[in-house]
Amino acid sequence: MKLGEVVARVPGVSWGADANAEVTSLAYDSRRMERGSLFFAIQGEKADGHDYIPLALERGAIAVVSERKPPPEVAGHWIQVPHIRRALAEAARAFYHQPDASLLLIGITGTNGKTTTAFLLERILGAAGLSPGLLGTIEYRIGTRRIHAVNTTPESLDLMRYFAELVEAGGRAGVMEVSSHALAQERVWGLHFGAAVFTNLTRDHLDYHKDFESYFAAKRRLFEGLGSPPPELAVINVDDEWGQRLLALPASQRLTYGASAGAQVRVKDSKTDLAGIRARLETPLGEIEMASSLVGRPNLMNILAATATAIGLGIPKETIVGGIQALTAVPGRFERIDAGQPFLVVVDYAHTDDALRNLLTVARELVKNRLLVVFGCGGERDRTKRPLMGEVAGSLADIAYLTSDNPRGEDPLAILNDVMVGLQRTGKPYQVDPDREAAIRKALGDAREGDGVVIAGKGHETYQILKDRTIPFDDREVAQRVLHELGYDGPVALRHAKPGQVNSRR
Repeated sequence: MKLGEVVARVPGVSWGADANAEVTSLAYDSRRMERGSLFFAIQGEKADGHDYIPLALERGAIAVVSERKPPPEVAGHWIQVPHIRRALAEAARAFYHQPDASLLLIGITGTNGKTTTAFLLERILGAAGLSPGLLGTIEYRIGTRRIHAVNTTPESLDLMRYFAELVEAGGRAGVMEVSSHALAQERVWGLHFGAAVFTNLTRDHLDYHKDFESYFAAKRRLFEGLGSPPPELAVINVDDEWGQRLLALPASQRLTYGASAGAQVRVKDSKTDLAGIRARLETPLGEIEMASSLVGRPNLMNILAATATAIGLGIPKETIVGGIQALTAVPGRFERIDAGQPFLVVVDYAHTDDALRNLLTVARELVKNRLLVVFGCGGERDRTKRPLMGEVAGSLADIAYLTSDNPRGEDPLAILNDVMVGLQRTGKPYQVDPDREAAIRKALGDAREGDGVVIAGKGHETYQILKDRTIPFDDREVAQRVLHELGYDGPVALRHAKPGQVNSRR
């Protein structure tokens, strides 16, 4: 494709490069450069693509796209644009022949519940014959291919590449978790979502967004449209005060869900236990009886979200029920580890105070005796949630085992001290060990018949990010191994991916 054709839809272009040059690929990472590539120099949070321009040109880039003015020595290979990420999105859309236009796109945003809601919708759309793709925190599913997720929401160039592959594989829909970072950074610029789902808004990522209003403003952009019309269908959790504020935004069709009496999709009655969820829902299609292997009230809310979305898309209720029932588990979400031990062991991704509260509340309802929790907080992330998570753990568990999560470049002991402020407010017993495996071993060794051990924070992750390296580490594998060492040799209910790339939780 000619360079002029690739950037034809990019507004405000200032040319220096040859518009007739042949473009063989697009790249924003110099490591993916090849001869004939068009290189987009993006200023990131930790790295600046402009530092790699000489390397990109050396490797055969035909031109560089940047918001900056060209240095004189490369002016003949330069395209200046007013918005680099918008330019990348439009160029990628042109290069891959607008694959997103052939797909029904469903975007899910919110602090908690995105992943499970996305998995549920993927199953429902699959049951409806739409062969959907899935892009989210755990993995990207494109046709029969499974790709470890690097970010919750990929860059626009990667999105277009995946969409093109999905269309080629016969897919007709795409389910996406859309993170607040992706919305703020306009990674989904120009995408038209047929449906947008809001799960909730609780404390997270304030290191990036600074305050709740900015965090919410990023989430709201999914419902306003970024360089495209707003979604035709808006699905909103009206139990959430921030969800209530989204009701004022324009939408061709709106469906609400929640426990509130005014919600259009809500629970009439339900029963939850270790076997799963059985519920009767009141919906615009009438009552729907459903059963799921997922556990706990938060998953009941995720089921409501998926059900409301499917109803809004015109999917029959029998198909909705079948799709929900088809999802038996989500990796790292209330994932049980069963080695025949006489106590419950659960691994979960909960890494905010609200998610931890929900997790421990569910676990408390399922155990007969004590509730033990192993948890930590990530380094180089929102410090304000650390004491809050400590207070939640101390309030809801009988014993807390405080340890490292992904400390990254921070001192693990400094992170633990931040969390202990909240733990100490509760007066509950707790133990501290920055060695995560040692903490898990201690909790499992202390557990007695009828207890429950919750290992929170990392869920599906298969690594731990330290200051100077990333090491293989999977809470599920560690728990399984420790239980076997303790003499429990029963069957292991464990399904997870192999160690792969690092997920940035964004």
